[in-house]
Amino acid sequence: GGGANVPNLLNTMMELRKCCNHPYLFPAAATEAPKLPNGMYEGAALTKASGKLMLLQKMMKKLKEGGHRVLVFSQMTKMLDLLEDFLENEGYKYERIDGGVTGNMRQEAIDRFNAPGAQQFAFLLSTRAGGLGINLASADTVIIFDSDWN
Repeated sequence: GGGANVPNLLNTMMELRKCCNHPYLFPAAATEAPKLPNGMYEGAALTKASGKLMLLQKMMKKLKEGGHRVLVFSQMTKMLDLLEDFLENEGYKYERIDGGVTGNMRQEAIDRFNAPGAQQFAFLLSTRAGGLGINLASADTVIIFDSDWN
């Protein structure tokens, strides 16, 4: 029956979600993107390639100037990788938790972010990893970079 096209449709949906986030999520665009000697994406090109990142850049600048601390959530760890390069290029200190960060390393990242006088301005979290047992009360702003389409 009718179930034969479901995997194809789900794959198409994932590709559309990538389109909405950043072109560098596609291998062809990623290989052609300008990179720094250390392998990170070049900041201006990285930001200009995505309307969402251009807006995030403006928001983060204002939030930083206002003394805010920000949690940035994404569904995709590859998008978190791009956001890491973005934060590095912008000169923002940050922490990150995704599905690959477990146990003590996870708690240590939280403790560093919550420590009095901590310099970390942003905390990157995957929506899958960033819910259970996490207290990030020292942040006052949440940005959901890409919400779940379900």
